[in-house]
Amino acid sequence: MITVHHLNNSRSQRILWLLEELGVPYELKFYQRDPQSNLAPAELKAINPLGKSPVIQDGPHTLIESGAIIDYLIRRHGDGRLQPDPASATYDEYVQWLHFAEGSAMLPLMLNLYVGRLGDAGAPLQPRIKSELANYLGYLDNALSQVDYLLGDELSGADIQMSFIGEIARKQGLLGPYPHLSAWVERFQARPAYKAAVKKGGAYSYE
Repeated sequence: MITVHHLNNSRSQRILWLLEELGVPYELKFYQRDPQSNLAPAELKAINPLGKSPVIQDGPHTLIESGAIIDYLIRRHGDGRLQPDPASATYDEYVQWLHFAEGSAMLPLMLNLYVGRLGDAGAPLQPRIKSELANYLGYLDNALSQVDYLLGDELSGADIQMSFIGEIARKQGLLGPYPHLSAWVERFQARPAYKAAVKKGGAYSYE
């Protein structure tokens, strides 16, 4: 049985959604953020020394990084679902999206969040942050301009990994100029498996 160590309001929500899409049974262990600091509780460090989520345990295997977890679950438990044929060129595009989410797209969104809290002290950084946000969100919007999902008409693990980018961008009020990106978020959030994952995972406000 797969165990998911799930922190409320975190990117581990993606892993619950993936497992719901795959119909793979799992055990859910909840951790709550500190209401004052918004940090994960100390007991999560017993599972992951970094004190971060998601974490999964599957027999002898423990994984702590979202992209690696998505890749692992689809390869080991997907029976060919939610990823292209590894021999195809589309598979290379799929792997690129898995890395793009945290390797490139997340940084300007996190900078926007943290620098925004600095008020006037962060003002000199804002033009560069806004430029980078427009660059990455525009790239993603263009990629979705002719398709329902990142690889075409069908959902894949790439959409699940990238979903947090769209969600936090919407949380920050950035999706107005990007109709295709906005429609993609609404589309995947309407999926029954997504709704089931949110119901199991609890309140999810993309913090």
